[in-house]
Amino acid sequence: MTLVVLVFLGGVLTILSPCILPVLPFVFARSERPFLTSGLPLLLGMALTFAAVATLAAAGGAWAAHINEYGRALALVVLALFAATLLSQRLADGLARPFIALGNRLSQPRAAADSKSGIGHSVLLGVATGLLWAPCAGPILGLVLTGAAIAGPSAHTTVLLFAYAAGSATSLAVAIFAGGRVFAALKRSLGAGEWLRRGLGIAVLLAVVAIALGWDTGALTRLSLSGTGRLEQALIDRVDPAAGGRTAPEGMPVEGVFPSLSGATAWLNSPPLTPEALRGKVVVIDFWTYSCINCLRSLPYVRGWYEKYKDHGLVVIGVHSPEFAFERDLGNVQHAVGSLGVTYPVALDNNFAIWQAFKNRYWPAHFFIDATGRIRGHHFGEGSYDESERTIRGLLIEAGFTQLPAAGMSALSATGVQAAADEREMQSPETYVGYGRAEHFSSPSGFASDRLASYSAPPGLALNHWALQGDWAVDKEHATLGSPGGSVLFRFYARDLHLVLGPPASGRPVRFRVQLDGAAPAADHGIDTDAQGNGTIQEQRLYQLIRQSKDVHEHTFSIQFLDDGAQVYAFTFG
Repeated sequence: MTLVVLVFLGGVLTILSPCILPVLPFVFARSERPFLTSGLPLLLGMALTFAAVATLAAAGGAWAAHINEYGRALALVVLALFAATLLSQRLADGLARPFIALGNRLSQPRAAADSKSGIGHSVLLGVATGLLWAPCAGPILGLVLTGAAIAGPSAHTTVLLFAYAAGSATSLAVAIFAGGRVFAALKRSLGAGEWLRRGLGIAVLLAVVAIALGWDTGALTRLSLSGTGRLEQALIDRVDPAAGGRTAPEGMPVEGVFPSLSGATAWLNSPPLTPEALRGKVVVIDFWTYSCINCLRSLPYVRGWYEKYKDHGLVVIGVHSPEFAFERDLGNVQHAVGSLGVTYPVALDNNFAIWQAFKNRYWPAHFFIDATGRIRGHHFGEGSYDESERTIRGLLIEAGFTQLPAAGMSALSATGVQAAADEREMQSPETYVGYGRAEHFSSPSGFASDRLASYSAPPGLALNHWALQGDWAVDKEHATLGSPGGSVLFRFYARDLHLVLGPPASGRPVRFRVQLDGAAPAADHGIDTDAQGNGTIQEQRLYQLIRQSKDVHEHTFSIQFLDDGAQVYAFTFG
């Protein structure tokens, strides 16, 4: 129930997000009419349609995305007609006449016919708005969608999506009431009712154009992620501390008991461990997976805690919960653990049994367990490393360990993919290539699911949109290149660009070449490419392809594969 309330409040906060701007003209255009017969049906239609489409996307993958694209195109036509009716009273009367005539034929009073046609009109506009609405996936909506991606669609996910939509509708209802009063006052003071009507028509038409051009998921998303994301995270911390991103406050209250680790499918660097055998030790559980950029950036700190306190009562256990299928392979994980310098115990959690036992939702996630087997703190995501170390030290002192090393990780230095992200300049989100979770895919033909097809790139890409070019077979998780010369393009804004890649099943290396805005990256190349942009895929992992060396700017990135068989999974940024 707490999570439902949290998600509802997250929906309420969307009114503060620039992502809501394209929807506001449609909402304000109904603010002069009675709320029960105009505003409320519009909001209900919008909320129900958004929740239904999001649920279908979680359940149906590519076919649901195809249906929604057709629905969005139809919705744009409907709302363009709506804008035209605001600009022309004659056109409005003409479009309303069939509904009124139908009511008269059914022997209804004229007022009833007008009322029912008005409600139906509002519901239709709400459905169209719901098809077009693309709220930014901040921490709260991201939490719901990540849960659906990991655990699969469920009634619980649908309830949470409805709660989010209801919260958004609630804040928009307040906007309708406020807008209605403002417009009424303007009409009384200025006698400008017709001009207001036409102004709203122009605003609706501009909103249609903005959505058609992708501005709602481009520039507005960029503004929203840097602002309301912080508000949502603060709300998570306050309403549901167990879902937040901070370690336990002073006093370190008990958050639960150390659950079983018996769900591990294998252990590395250690025989199987149990909570009972670890009594008397302070334990840090680190949920990670080896191609997760956030996990890789937090890894130096986890290694640092282990090296610093392992002789003073601390045990670190890395719980490897895979995101992609190749991360379930024991050999792949063994290789990654060795190459990343992980020497503490690692439990392979291929079935997400330990993940679910801890009720975890994030990569990375750190749980801090005291010497008596109680969970006393947590941290989700990157950052707050000094605070996490204070939690570790507090639990060690509480357990009676003395003569601890000096606090602080000032000597720690991380390079390559493990270096900290440039948060001030990172305006591009993690983006999946497989159709199961893909967003902002811009190849004109759309996805041809689970079969080899030829793709082309559009003349230009909006920010955070991407495209395939060449012969590709796309499944739910990744895309596989069918013939040499194929490319992937992405319009991004961040210091670093990473791509999770793999060779063909045979393990044969695949050569590639990357470019920025059609030229070699030169000094902006990543650790897995040279100045000319050349590189080779030799294993399944995350590859750093771009690291801008000076000022960060928006660029079009492209990677061309010189051999067939390349497997492309996900873009991440830093």
